[in-house]
Amino acid sequence: MNKRLLRNSALILLLAFIAPLLAGCWDQVEIEDRALVLGLSIDKVSAEVAEKEDKVTHVDTDSLQAEYISITAQIAVPGRVPLGPGSGGGSGEASTNPLWVVHVYGISLDDAMNNLQQQIADPRYLVHLRIIIISEDIARGNFDELNDYLRRNPEIRRRTWLLVSEGPASAFMSLEPPLQRVPTLYILAMMEKAVSSGKFPRDCIGTFWSAHSAWGQSAYLPYIALRDKDNIMIKGLAYFSGGTMVSRTVPIEIGAFMAIQGIDPGGYSALFRTKDLGVVMTKTNERFTRVRSHIREGRPHVTYEIFLEGDVDEHYDSDKPINSSADLHEIERNFEEGISNLLTGLVQKTQKDHSDIFGMGEMIRSHHPAYWKQHIHDKSDWETMYSTVDVDLKLTLHLRRVGLKDK
Repeated sequence: MNKRLLRNSALILLLAFIAPLLAGCWDQVEIEDRALVLGLSIDKVSAEVAEKEDKVTHVDTDSLQAEYISITAQIAVPGRVPLGPGSGGGSGEASTNPLWVVHVYGISLDDAMNNLQQQIADPRYLVHLRIIIISEDIARGNFDELNDYLRRNPEIRRRTWLLVSEGPASAFMSLEPPLQRVPTLYILAMMEKAVSSGKFPRDCIGTFWSAHSAWGQSAYLPYIALRDKDNIMIKGLAYFSGGTMVSRTVPIEIGAFMAIQGIDPGGYSALFRTKDLGVVMTKTNERFTRVRSHIREGRPHVTYEIFLEGDVDEHYDSDKPINSSADLHEIERNFEEGISNLLTGLVQKTQKDHSDIFGMGEMIRSHHPAYWKQHIHDKSDWETMYSTVDVDLKLTLHLRRVGLKDK
């Protein structure tokens, strides 16, 4: 009898422990019942447009800030988003629009997102958000307020791309690229392929936040522009100081930045005139950089030794052929002189704007901690000191191939 009672008690106790595990997905929400936001654009709007704001989270706006923003969201329509190369085109349901584009206004980003929820039946879901585009006006304004919402929201992935647009960011939400029916996925593929082909450093929103928070480094973002309505151009780096965007580079300076950082693979070409061989185009394939830092006469000094390997892609405006090692050495010397000026100009431009996108301050902090603790007490201290840092750039190019040629 005692054994039976003990066995029954053990069984009841076991059932009591596993009962919560047998409840199943009692709180499940089907994916078809979620509003999956794939892309967001954020713009500033005028006071006249702000009157359309729906006051979902407030009544009186007199005590709130006067600047309003507009949000354009690309929401995936269940069953219509193509899942692979064979899912596009055709007729019937496959040819219908896979996205629902919604425009809302708000005082802040969270306020606008609440207004968005008020206009859609299903709960909004940001875990599939892949692209956020902000206008240059937003980037040059009080950007910390927008950053605050994004960093607090656990649904925002650190691999999401944050981009700065030339002109209205909402224009990118209505693209119709021939290569992809979903504009957000096209922009995502463009940025990922730019990274793999050496056209842009990997700079997802998590990387941006790390640089934004570090005392010894300033953040940067991709700067994009529209061309011919449906073409997107990576136009440069938008770099920040004091929490706001201060300036941007031109496209070739992206390659200069990646060369200084030693980011592989190489992907940029340089067109320049040599002294005796006419005009030459060289393409960089590999990059390697060695960096050293010193404290000299109470000031930081940083030296970059940059090594590039590349090919001769084009040669014109000269009757003299490139057919000897001496010719290659001349091209290498002329390249080093011209591109060294480009690299130096980029560093001087960022120093003038107090934006250390190269992370020189982090190097000083790690290699010279006593000097850092004595002089740097806030990020603004380093941004001010960065303009006085002595930077030496030593560039070396090695040409490996000149292509096929007739004998």
